[in-house]
Amino acid sequence: MPYIANTDSDRAEMFAAIGYRDFADMWQRAQVTEPVPPLTALPEGMSEHELLQLFQQLSQQNNSGLLSFLGGGYYDHLIPAALDAIVSRSEFYTAYTPYQPEASQGTLQTIYEYQSAICRLTGLQIANASLYDGGSAVFEAALLSKRVTRRSQIIISAGVSPTFRAMLRTYSAYQDLTIQEIPVAPNRLCDDLDALEKAISSDTAAVILQYPNFFGCIPDFSAVTAKAKKLRALSIAVCYPTALALLQPPGELNFDLAVGEAQPLGLSLACGGPYLGFMAAKSEYMRKMPGRIAGRTTDLDGKTGYVLTLQAREQHIRRENAMSNICSNQNLCALTALVYLTLLGKQGFQEVARQCASKTAFLRQCLADSPEIKVLGDGTFFNELTLELPGPADKFVRQALPKGCAPGLPLGLYYPGREKQLLVAVTEKRTRAEITTLAKILKEAAWN
Repeated sequence: MPYIANTDSDRAEMFAAIGYRDFADMWQRAQVTEPVPPLTALPEGMSEHELLQLFQQLSQQNNSGLLSFLGGGYYDHLIPAALDAIVSRSEFYTAYTPYQPEASQGTLQTIYEYQSAICRLTGLQIANASLYDGGSAVFEAALLSKRVTRRSQIIISAGVSPTFRAMLRTYSAYQDLTIQEIPVAPNRLCDDLDALEKAISSDTAAVILQYPNFFGCIPDFSAVTAKAKKLRALSIAVCYPTALALLQPPGELNFDLAVGEAQPLGLSLACGGPYLGFMAAKSEYMRKMPGRIAGRTTDLDGKTGYVLTLQAREQHIRRENAMSNICSNQNLCALTALVYLTLLGKQGFQEVARQCASKTAFLRQCLADSPEIKVLGDGTFFNELTLELPGPADKFVRQALPKGCAPGLPLGLYYPGREKQLLVAVTEKRTRAEITTLAKILKEAAWN
């Protein structure tokens, strides 16, 4: 295969690992007779106009106009019109890493202000410049806990996003980490707090909890974090940043780290990315933090300046001993989150969160008179509800899509025993009329 810099010995080692001799053996056993299409199969070239028409026809196959109640970590929030215009300015629109502070003061200042915003949201003292996404942030937090405690056991609740848990397992495969998942019973929404508390031992590096959890519940984790602190394990909160506008921040709840997906902070839902992972921690873990950290200082003339600080942690200084080797620059996504928060302001951001909560309560009220649709939980939620339906949730979703509605996420996709449960998310973007439409579709569904 051209353009792939694998040596013959590299390929031999990889083939040996998967049980094949070479490419020919692999194609033969896969019953592929012609793995490379002949060039004659390629169509004639197109003009620019013809190519644009083709792409438009293909794009029309997408259901981009659906009324979306999807959640589970990625949400359809309103985005201020000014945001894209600001972050698309040529001064910002770059993947350049600001290693030369004398030429990068604007970029470094935006990173510093982004970090400050994340610290205010989470109630913790330090934040890094960003990570790939929420899942990689969870893994990096687990690695940090291993470095701090010199232990390898990670306890994670099944109330944490299934995507994040899968990414943690994948990333951890060769990192000498032992992942222990604590299940949540199919008839419950709250994490199994007793089991989590009992699982923490002197071998535990960290316990990872989602706040609010994947089912929309807001558990009281105080006993779990207290047990972790007693045994010198770290407590890691996986947070929905918009919820933190109303909820008590993790830093005030005895958590050592807060991580999560910052897509709700002005990033569009776009086929899986690019998204933005955030991480904040107590100041005592500063030198163990992965990723870049921008700091503020004064120069010889007394002027304020910004630099990438504590760079000895990073791979461009100490490759083998780096805290992290994730090196993609997410500055543009971090800037987007910062500009979003700045455009809304403190009161505006809190209003977004209040509308999410109040409109979710309105949906709960709309379904209260339905004998078939059961809203699970004790009423402690932010903007997501788990519904128990009379029939399979995935079947209901297929019924709702032709009506122009994506009604939620079938939990049976990720959790055996929850095939009739639907996770519904309501953001400030949804109107009361749209919420009423969803309630009507739910009540009128053919369950037999």
